[in-house]
Amino acid sequence: MAISDQMPQGDVAALRSKWGWFVLLGVALTVLGVVAAGNLMIATVASVYFVGWLMILAGVFEIIHAFGIKNWGGFLLWLLGGVLYIVAGFLAFSNPLLASAILTLFLAASLVASGLMRIWMGIKGRGLLSSWGWIVAAGVVTLLAGIVIAIGWPVNSLIVLGAFLAIDLIFQGISYIAFGLGAKNANA
Repeated sequence: MAISDQMPQGDVAALRSKWGWFVLLGVALTVLGVVAAGNLMIATVASVYFVGWLMILAGVFEIIHAFGIKNWGGFLLWLLGGVLYIVAGFLAFSNPLLASAILTLFLAASLVASGLMRIWMGIKGRGLLSSWGWIVAAGVVTLLAGIVIAIGWPVNSLIVLGAFLAIDLIFQGISYIAFGLGAKNANA
């Protein structure tokens, strides 16, 4: 289905007039992804710093939330949760290599658990879905990715997060370029 089949004509024309911005954004993201792929360790540290900032912000919001619901009960738990987030965020800044090792281990565990769940869901849906094999295959790939990361841990923690960032940036960039070119050629 084409873009023009899903949108009102005025929206298609507006989107078509901005196609170049999508392509420009796609090129920028692709270039950033290639730069990140060129130095995975720096990309990993950048990822850790980003997560650190997110944890600090989340902690501040949880503390504000704790004071906002002080008379509901659980104030100390919300406050403690916010303080722990802030401390974890600052620890990520003070020792990004340790933080990358911890995050990489969590990533490996998440991929293994997600892969096992996809495999189980695919097998469980075997009688209902004709595409159950694709779900199982996706689960196997995810499971294997988690196992490979876990086997290489902690040494690979210096590059895994950076590799994920680089791959994501490159694929996002390519998708924006494709979207922009598709918008350019949309029938208004």
